[in-house]
Amino acid sequence: MLSLMRRGRRAFASTLALSVVALSTAMASPVFAAGKTITAVMHSDLRIIDPIFTTAYITRDHGYMVYDTLIATDSNFKIQPQMADWKISDDKLTYTFTLRDGLKWHDGAPVTAEDCVASLKRWAAVDGMGQKLMDFTASIEATDAKTITLKLKEPYGLVLESIGKPSSRVAFMMPKRLAETPPDKQISEQIGSGPFKFVQSEFQPGVKAIYVKNTDYVPRKEPASWTSGGKVVKVDRVEWITMPDSQTAVNALQSGDIDFMENLPFDMLPLLEANKEITLEVSNKFGFQTLGRMNFLHPPFDNVKVRRAAFLAINQKDVLDALVGNAKYQKICGAFFVCDTPFATEVGAETLIKGNGMAEAKKALAESGYDGTPIVIMAPGDVTTLKAQPIVAAQLLREAGFKVDLQATDWQTVVSRRASQKPPKEGGWNMFFTNWVAADVSNPIANLSIGGQGKKGWFGWAENAKIEKLKDDFVRAASLDEQKKIAADIQKEAYEQVIYVPLGQYLLPSGWRKSLSGVLDGPATPLFWNVDKSE
Repeated sequence: MLSLMRRGRRAFASTLALSVVALSTAMASPVFAAGKTITAVMHSDLRIIDPIFTTAYITRDHGYMVYDTLIATDSNFKIQPQMADWKISDDKLTYTFTLRDGLKWHDGAPVTAEDCVASLKRWAAVDGMGQKLMDFTASIEATDAKTITLKLKEPYGLVLESIGKPSSRVAFMMPKRLAETPPDKQISEQIGSGPFKFVQSEFQPGVKAIYVKNTDYVPRKEPASWTSGGKVVKVDRVEWITMPDSQTAVNALQSGDIDFMENLPFDMLPLLEANKEITLEVSNKFGFQTLGRMNFLHPPFDNVKVRRAAFLAINQKDVLDALVGNAKYQKICGAFFVCDTPFATEVGAETLIKGNGMAEAKKALAESGYDGTPIVIMAPGDVTTLKAQPIVAAQLLREAGFKVDLQATDWQTVVSRRASQKPPKEGGWNMFFTNWVAADVSNPIANLSIGGQGKKGWFGWAENAKIEKLKDDFVRAASLDEQKKIAADIQKEAYEQVIYVPLGQYLLPSGWRKSLSGVLDGPATPLFWNVDKSE
């Protein structure tokens, strides 16, 4: 623990120095004063810039700056045209998407249907909803330069909801030459057709990421609504400045050195609420689910008895109190598909929500055959919403009898390392924690973490044929009542096998200077189109 604290102090010192360098570098940039510039501190540093390669939200946010989507979701959860309109055949087996006029890639080349087909295939190879869509797809092809034709084997009711979903992984369109990159390899260029262009020459991971207005972008005429509608860019430049230390970022927001801070620390809200120059608002009103994920490939969590013991030791209240500590913004919820949705149930969640499982955990661990193998938990210290979970879980697991190796790191290292299937001794891991926006986990098909596809699935690589069969039953169900029953069966199996550990829900306020206007809400915020800045 003392070593961890020392590393923490050293990390804080380097973080503070890096933040100062980042801000001074941004201010010194000769382009900074050219036109209107928004300076933002996002929830994480940006390092991985391929939005299909990872589910990390910072990479999704980058994706929305650079890329566009064929269709999108509005604030009424309705799918709307974006790059394309569509028609559905009477037998519900053929979906025809027609690209709108004026679409160009950032390098000036026209967007073609072939580009979009390649993009859809790359996305669908790794996204949970995309994979399920492809199970029902007979073919997808470009029938001419502006037409994409998708033919189904049988009717499938989530075609549009899959391609137009607002959050990770998003079906972003990119040129064919990039979209043909295998999804487990990152693309070599950042060429999209979206409202901003990425300035590769100024990209400094750990310091800043820069975007400039795409003057060739032709927005739709409809008002902006979530990820749909007119993406009208009202500023010339957006700078994401890395400031992992929240106190430094809050000070910069209050002084006006930055314009926007995505994740406000809960303990500093009273201070910010007193500042009349700052707007505080929960942009994602559907909130987040936080969770723990175990690695099914390696001991000890390849043993379901050990996973169950760990599950029984953890409870939501301890995690939420440490993470949030404010009843206004946190909610105990045992539903895999989040509370207040049609598929919410508490089946299997008793010890998580009541916190009464420690005695049972100790007994289960003693009977599991656990041999004392240390549990390698990755603990990022640079993201406000991910600091508490690994620390609390490590304490509870130790109390249950586990040996725990809590490894301090940063979030982008977690994002890279969690993709490794190597044993923990070779740079792998046993457990990590993350957050999903509610929209990403609100049903069994959208919820990527619930899958049982083994090494083809999400990090942790749970293999469960029963869950995959139930997911197929879910999409074929004839009624909502039938879907609810199947969703409950999926949750029961997920808890019994400990596919992952839901740790509750929370809301997260953002803050921005009063000089900003037009900040959008939605499940995939922040979005920087529609935002203006007064002089």
